[in-house]
Parts: sequence; structure tokens; C-alpha cells
Amino acid sequence: MPTVKNIPGPYRFFFYAGDRDEPQHIHVEHGDKIAKFWLDPVILQSSGGFNRVEITRIQRIIDEYQTQLKEAWDEYFGS
Repeated sequence: MPTVKNIPGPYRFFFYAGDRDEPQHIHVEHGDKIAKFWLDPVILQSSGGFNRVEITRIQRIIDEYQTQLKEAWDEYFGS
């Protein structure tokens, strides 16, 4: 599970190696909570345990780092 570095905050942003055949997206984890966001456009796909305030905070971070996250996806999956 490659982790995308250099994004500040308590969340871990990562991909699963088997995600290659899906549209660009990012998984976000904090403790036992996990969410999945599509990257273009940035939309919540699923959430397990995050409350609405946290989802909003995470979505803002993804909006801010969208270009970096998409580049990390392309670099990892060779797109």
C-alpha cells in the first residue's frame, strides 16, 4: 500500500496496489476509520467511521493536494 507523503495532518493517504483498474482515487485512514475519495472531481465514494466534520476537512485537504495526489497515482500505476 503506497502512502503519499508530504501531506500534513493526522491522516494517511494511500493507494491499494490492486486499484489500477479503477478511476483515480485515494484512500484516507486515521485510526480505525477509512474513506475513499475519487480524485477528478473530488467526491467521497465511501466512508467508514469518519463524521461529517472530518469528511469535510479531508475533502478540503484532497482539494488542496489534488494535483500531487493525481501525479502520485500516475507515477505509481504508470498512467
